[in-house]
Amino acid sequence: MGNHSVSYGVMLSRVKVIAAYPITPQTQIVEELSELCASKKLDATFIKVESEHSALACVLGASLAGSRAFTATSSQGLALMHELIHWAGLGRYPIVLANVNRAMAPGWNIWSDQNDSLSQRDCGWIQLYCENNQEVLDNVIIGYRIAEKVLLPVMLVYDAFILSHTYEIVDVPDQTDVDRFLPLFNPEYKLDIEKPASFGGLTSPDHYYELRYNMQQAMEQAVDVYKEAQKEFNKIFGRDYPMIEEYRADDAQYLYITSGSLTSTARIVVDELREKGYRVGLLKIKVFRPMDKAELIRLLKGREKVFILDRNISVGVGGIFAQEIKAYLYGQKFMPEIYPFIIGLGGRDIPPSSIMEAFNYAVVENKKPEDILYIGLKK
Repeated sequence: MGNHSVSYGVMLSRVKVIAAYPITPQTQIVEELSELCASKKLDATFIKVESEHSALACVLGASLAGSRAFTATSSQGLALMHELIHWAGLGRYPIVLANVNRAMAPGWNIWSDQNDSLSQRDCGWIQLYCENNQEVLDNVIIGYRIAEKVLLPVMLVYDAFILSHTYEIVDVPDQTDVDRFLPLFNPEYKLDIEKPASFGGLTSPDHYYELRYNMQQAMEQAVDVYKEAQKEFNKIFGRDYPMIEEYRADDAQYLYITSGSLTSTARIVVDELREKGYRVGLLKIKVFRPMDKAELIRLLKGREKVFILDRNISVGVGGIFAQEIKAYLYGQKFMPEIYPFIIGLGGRDIPPSSIMEAFNYAVVENKKPEDILYIGLKK
């Protein structure tokens, strides 16, 4: 299952400190890690804490002391961490946190949409969105490689129940190969009684601005670091996870843009439309914050229409991926019409027919874009 894929990715990454607090639908991640620690398959300190806020505090302390550290959460748990989500990003802690996408309450909901992770998008975290359980496992390992290179935390993100509790065949890499890809964590700056230093102390206006500038530079550097890491990962393990993945997009007039597990269903729709003679393709957004702006502009230039499927909503504005993409395209020439669709909130099912609705609206009915378009809304 997707949750156990995370657990095995953590084990293969030789994580040394795990902070655990249960919340549906991520609980099985830390349950499996507790079993791996108890059986000595994973040599790590497993710490049971009293809240999600404490879980992240524990992980930050471990990282600062020089240990590779991990925790996991979902939804309201991630919201409770919010103060320390800022601390982790702005303090440049190279940790990995698995967030199983679950809709925010109220109304109380345990099913999937992306508002929990995307509500943290301005806190300085790299976010990796996963389509399937193999990608979940592999991106734990890739996440530590990136985090420790650019000194920014990584949030591994995937869909509740659709992936977290669903079983599929996953290749668990050999530990020797993972060790080749991910060396042991040995940070240059850490708590050391022989070399006293202050971390996260009071910072005056004379220096604070430059700290944020350096952080922005690190986030921009993460684009090349990710590409380099992925190239090496593909060479060792034979699996490829580009920042923006293309599917039948070379000659496409029309493009879907997706993220997460709904991408798999969208591929089916693309194939059906291709059989009917339409030149339709798909782009999957894998890495968010940073997004590969230059590659996105290159891939969208000259297309006719683009349908962005957002399983999230920024109330008052609309879909978050649509906002971001439209901002990147501002001022560019020869850009397509953008159709920003909201879909599947609160775990509502997304069958192929729902994804087809976007194409029918924009192409078959030839309607104009609006600020927000809704699919599957009960009126």
